Amino acid sequence: MSMTGLPMTGLSITGLFPPELLMTRPGVIASTVSTAPDFIGMVWSLGLIAIAIALSLWQRLGLAKTLALAALRTLAQLLGVGFVLSVIFASDQPIAIVALLIGMAGIATVVARNRIDRELPELLKWVWMAIVLSATVTMTYVCLFVIRLDPWYSPQQLVPLTGMVLGHAMTAASISGERLVSTLRNSRIEIETHLSLGATPAQAVRGYRQAAVKAGLIPTINAMMIVGLVTLPGTITGQLLGGSKPLVAAIYQILIMFMLALSTLIASLVVTYGLAKQFFNSAMQLVIPQG
Repeated sequence: MSMTGLPMTGLSITGLFPPELLMTRPGVIASTVSTAPDFIGMVWSLGLIAIAIALSLWQRLGLAKTLALAALRTLAQLLGVGFVLSVIFASDQPIAIVALLIGMAGIATVVARNRIDRELPELLKWVWMAIVLSATVTMTYVCLFVIRLDPWYSPQQLVPLTGMVLGHAMTAASISGERLVSTLRNSRIEIETHLSLGATPAQAVRGYRQAAVKAGLIPTINAMMIVGLVTLPGTITGQLLGGSKPLVAAIYQILIMFMLALSTLIASLVVTYGLAKQFFNSAMQLVIPQG
């Protein structure tokens, strides 16, 4: 078991590489845990924010209050989620775990909706469908064929993996949805021209929708292009801190990147499909929703 909670043998890679590349060094877990920040270390870590606030005041950047508020929210939110996860992990009850995941999906849905358009009718429904469907398809595949969870609701694996999928699906839905809404509202003449020439609503907005989906995938694709070259992503960093062999950590990061590629694509496709439908009435006429 790594520091990130992912099972070290879940990918069945033991037959592909020499054992010495996959096994954790004896005693490495104990050494890394002993150097992990404790309560005193966390208090000292506040000095980093204090230095940042001092630099902001010195340079008169006007960021001191923002930094202080962000630090307080970080403390409250992460300590709170740590407490909640501790209770849920200890209970090991599928109902509690599923309820947590539904709550996370609900928050992601509201955040994505607000970033696209707060007033657009039926938008909340389509964003919810996009995020939940992308997470369900991705995690079902991963749990059945890749890590093969037993039991299926094992919180140490299911919760962090689903959380990563939900977060990136939320971002992709926000970017693609906002891009499509903005483009359609500014392209009325072009769309009506296509309709007057016999195009269906789907044909009239196909190019705009494709561009919006591509925009939603830009962060994920860029991350895949430079992963391991510019920065070490969170998963591989956490596994290395937890004592995993670098090759094992790299394999888990590959899994994460492939998961995010699929989930963000599904989320972008679903949310743009739902948004495009709201710009046309039953007579296939362009109607610009008021937002």
